[in-house]
Amino acid sequence: MRSTSSTHTRAGARLRRLIGELAKFGAVGGLGVLVNLGVFNLCRAVTDLAVVRCSVIATVVAIAFNYLGLRYFTYRDRQNGGRTRELTLFAAFSAVGLVIENGVLYTATYALDWNSPLQNNIFKFLGIGIATLFRFWTYRTLVFKLPAPAEPARLPTPRRETADQLR
Repeated sequence: MRSTSSTHTRAGARLRRLIGELAKFGAVGGLGVLVNLGVFNLCRAVTDLAVVRCSVIATVVAIAFNYLGLRYFTYRDRQNGGRTRELTLFAAFSAVGLVIENGVLYTATYALDWNSPLQNNIFKFLGIGIATLFRFWTYRTLVFKLPAPAEPARLPTPRRETADQLR
């Protein structure tokens, strides 16, 4: 029964770690959403740029904010497999998230002609939500990888001598 108990203990520890990770990711992401929506609405209020251009600018600012929060808060305990590799993957997956996020807004604004400030914010927020699911999975599994589990120490196997070696 000991193995069942240790299996439950390990599963419980993994679940607690995942919940902690989700909480930290959510805290950084929540602040990132505020940055994103704040920059988006500020850009719309003070410039004559198109809605989706303001959204792209806001998304880029939020991506930079989120990288700092994720690297130095959420995933500070994860291995750093090289800053260049990490930044390259982060930028690539963030770009895909940017396309997802702003594709939702673009579709609502230009294909469906839902272009009031309220509708823009609703679809911006919806796009952020969809892109966040993609980002969470890619960041945690591909960008900020868990350290490889340590292999248990192996005892050397006794060397067997053959009959020829004994002669």
